[in-house]
Amino acid sequence: MPTLTDTQASDLFRTEPDRWIDVGAGEAALRTVGSGPDVLFVHGWPVSGATFRRLLPHLVDHATCHVLDFPSAGSSRFDASTPMSIDQHKETVRRVIDGLGVDEIAVVGHDSGGLITRHAVVGDERLRALGLINTEQLQASWRFRLFLANRQLPGFGAVLGWLAMKPALRRNKFVVGDAFVDRSLLDGEFEEFFLRPLNESPAKLAAAIKLLKSLELSDFAAHAEIHPKLDVPTALVWGVEDPFFPIGWARDMVDTFPNATLHEIEGAGLFSHEEKPAEVAEALLTVIAG
Repeated sequence: MPTLTDTQASDLFRTEPDRWIDVGAGEAALRTVGSGPDVLFVHGWPVSGATFRRLLPHLVDHATCHVLDFPSAGSSRFDASTPMSIDQHKETVRRVIDGLGVDEIAVVGHDSGGLITRHAVVGDERLRALGLINTEQLQASWRFRLFLANRQLPGFGAVLGWLAMKPALRRNKFVVGDAFVDRSLLDGEFEEFFLRPLNESPAKLAAAIKLLKSLELSDFAAHAEIHPKLDVPTALVWGVEDPFFPIGWARDMVDTFPNATLHEIEGAGLFSHEEKPAEVAEALLTVIAG
């Protein structure tokens, strides 16, 4: 029987974090659970560290899991004057690792958290392993470019906040529907932790939109130079039916790392770790458990 149940894992994100870390632009929230080698989990846009809640029961008996909430999301502390950008989030990852005071660490990033992680840890001698779940590749797909184009539309943030709480509409593939194979997972805890805050918290919605507008396609191209320098065991874990980051490009990307393997998760999309947590955890443990 696992040390941590699914309910207990979710409840971690309904209470205050273990601590906050000053990252120079707000305070990142951090929760720590489990025992074993240290692993930092870095979430993407527009979710929070709670996106890893379904993974934790499969990992806590093998690793000490440190789960981050970036300033802009979850239990982090920020206000309207807090600098909010992808570059600032890279600095946040560096400062959180410093704050952990560890000699070595594995880092797992999902979606834009995977992009941020790669930029943040390249050249860091403390990095011992890397896990990347459905994340940015060397180029942007048409589906992702279309999504980025929409961010410039007047009122995009207000529309996003409104759609978040319209279950029938948000399941449309051009909203967030095709982020999952099982679209029913957009309800329940996904709504509670990620969609409802965009609807109910103007501060979190404004921060999410500000962050999204800071993402540059040049960050994709930069991976061609970054990947060869990430000379640690690396697990690429991919939901096969992800339309944003195509599996074919993930297969092509494996050889751009010195020491990487690709684990394909059938029946899952962009949020493969939420749809198939046991399979994703098993893939990650090939590198993060030491």
